[in-house]
Amino acid sequence: MSGAYKYVFGPVPSRRLGRSLGVDLLPPKTCTMDCSYCQLGATTHAVAERGDFVPIAEVLDELDRWFGAGGEADHITLAGSGEPTLHLHFGNVFKWARDNTDIPSVLLTNGTLLYLPEVRASAALADKVKVTLSAWDEVSFQKIHRPARGITFDQLIEGEMKFRQEFEGELSVEVFIVDGLNSQVAHAKEIAEMVALMNPDRIDINTVVRPPTDQSAKAPPQDRLAELAKIFGPKAEVTASYKKQGFQTLEVSDEALLNLISRHPATCKQLAEEFNYPEEHMLRALSNMVAAGMLKAEQRGDEHYFFCR
Repeated sequence: MSGAYKYVFGPVPSRRLGRSLGVDLLPPKTCTMDCSYCQLGATTHAVAERGDFVPIAEVLDELDRWFGAGGEADHITLAGSGEPTLHLHFGNVFKWARDNTDIPSVLLTNGTLLYLPEVRASAALADKVKVTLSAWDEVSFQKIHRPARGITFDQLIEGEMKFRQEFEGELSVEVFIVDGLNSQVAHAKEIAEMVALMNPDRIDINTVVRPPTDQSAKAPPQDRLAELAKIFGPKAEVTASYKKQGFQTLEVSDEALLNLISRHPATCKQLAEEFNYPEEHMLRALSNMVAAGMLKAEQRGDEHYFFCR
């Protein structure tokens, strides 16, 4: 993607969404939760109140410029540096997509604000919505997600259930498994019962694959993930893996890498696979960016991760 963009990033490869153009409506890291497993680091601005965090007119102007310059993507995805539904006008992004393109829009949300009717109405403007449900009661919710003051598990369940009743698009549920916190079969069964009531179109079983906020947060063994996925039924699939995408290599510019790494720290291998790019070429590009002071590299366990400075 050419030109200087502040709120629009990508398109970046997505395991589920192909070439996904990201839209980020929040300063990092603004969220309703401070999840132990989050790859973006600790939540520095934990809030439950919605607001105009960035000028929506500037966001839409960037989308106009991107599309006017011949931008192409498989999806336009509202995600980035926190919980997108915190922005009072997040629904305008979906309206823009419908009015100006044939590209389907996607909302990635933790679901904490869906108990508000106005949030559900704006979220329903998206073509596809993914919500999160990884706890089974208030105690587990606090341990796993560490929500902002005023955010409760009952609100989360209420909002996600009501949204399922109102939303006519594609709904998926992500269940994020952290070893020792919600990786027990008994707990997975409790979560699965609530997920079943939402009757989602898809269930994604995910886990820690990038450096988490809390370094004690670990991924369970792959066979345990597969075992837990069976509990959720035929709609469930383990998505916590990195496989080559089914599309051609994207342009791998410094800007494209910075846009992705700023929101998703990753290893050279992960980036090479996500961009469908030779690993040795990716390592050369990353090493040059480290030498230029654009990135930093850290050893986490057996893996070498790249972060934005």
